[in-house]
Amino acid sequence: MKTPRLIKAFLILASGLFFSCEDQINTTYTYRTMMPVYLEMSDVRARMIAVEPAQPLDNPGKIYLYKDYLLVNEPTKGIHILDNSNPSSPVNLSFIPIEGNVDLAVNSDILYADNYVDLLAFDISKISNIKLINRVEDVFTHMYRHDTGQIITFKDTVITTDSPRWETWRGWAVRSDMSFAANFSAASQSYGTGGSMARFTLMDGHLYAVDETTLRVFDVKTPNEPKFVKPIDLGWGIETIFPFQKKLFIGSNRGMHIYDASTPHSPTRMAVYEHAVACDPVVVNEEHAFVTLRSGNFCVNNINQLQVIDIKDPYKPTLKKAYPMLNPHGLGLAGDFLYIAEGRHGLKSFNVKNVMAIDQNQLEFLENMKSVDLIPGPKSLIVIGPDGVCQFDYSTPSKLRKLSCIQVNNPVVIK
Repeated sequence: MKTPRLIKAFLILASGLFFSCEDQINTTYTYRTMMPVYLEMSDVRARMIAVEPAQPLDNPGKIYLYKDYLLVNEPTKGIHILDNSNPSSPVNLSFIPIEGNVDLAVNSDILYADNYVDLLAFDISKISNIKLINRVEDVFTHMYRHDTGQIITFKDTVITTDSPRWETWRGWAVRSDMSFAANFSAASQSYGTGGSMARFTLMDGHLYAVDETTLRVFDVKTPNEPKFVKPIDLGWGIETIFPFQKKLFIGSNRGMHIYDASTPHSPTRMAVYEHAVACDPVVVNEEHAFVTLRSGNFCVNNINQLQVIDIKDPYKPTLKKAYPMLNPHGLGLAGDFLYIAEGRHGLKSFNVKNVMAIDQNQLEFLENMKSVDLIPGPKSLIVIGPDGVCQFDYSTPSKLRKLSCIQVNNPVVIK
């Protein structure tokens, strides 16, 4: 009878030790997330914007080409200015710190950039002496929280917590690894060139800016004196804007909007081409629009395609053919050649002279070049991805030759 008592005592002691040890175990999770931040715009405007020395690229967003300069947006932080006169050896010159900055465009040496709810104008005619010269207040009002008058933004934050990798804010699930992430010259004004993910574009003396629901029109015929003209409601899910021959092609997660901008201050809707819900940038030529649809993040349907849309009659855009892709993001046209950023899968190039046989005319697939957007520039093909900004000689379209790469400090995971 003594043995069972000893065994029982031992089990009780072991059990106590086990639970005592269990109480000492703490599981923590460290991750990056976007946390809501409430700001008073008066405080933001009171802070002087002074150009800073060159800074390394941390988590680049939009790219923009103007003359021999490459401008790279650091989402919500500002804009890097690089001398790109030699694409084989770009030189990082300076950084313009702009809170809340997401997009940019350049018109005759005037750089336009959003600063939360305001539009800023910088004189960059002397690149060594960039100056803020104008501010148009309260034009991007979708960022205002109307019950308090504050603006709401999100800050990239590193959090250590005992919660898993999902957080909720106001009832919406937010992934902790979520990242927020071509213009043409007019006779009297000199415009730069943006990527296919651009939300700002210039045409006929006007700046057009889109957010999730609205097209905003600015008169910039006098470049250093931008004037807000009016907002135009587009509906939900607006993502990108691309100008071509007095038309605006606006990508949304439900389709492509075509607007007649022959009256620049008052664009009017011509048609809406609808597709399943998916992320959707667009580039065009005289006869066709090339649209990429992809899954991932808020692009909820599992659709990864290149769609070719006949726009010869812009009032009746029709799907001509769709091609399966892996996870296409941005894209760019250079004559008969189309370049597609396939996200984490790489970079593809095609001859699209015959739009009915694009899949039979793939030129290259650079699987090591993770990419999200690109600009076919006059000197190089500029490609941006999570690892940095790379440039290629594409004078021989069938064989891209790498010229340079600028690495980033904080590469992100493409979703």
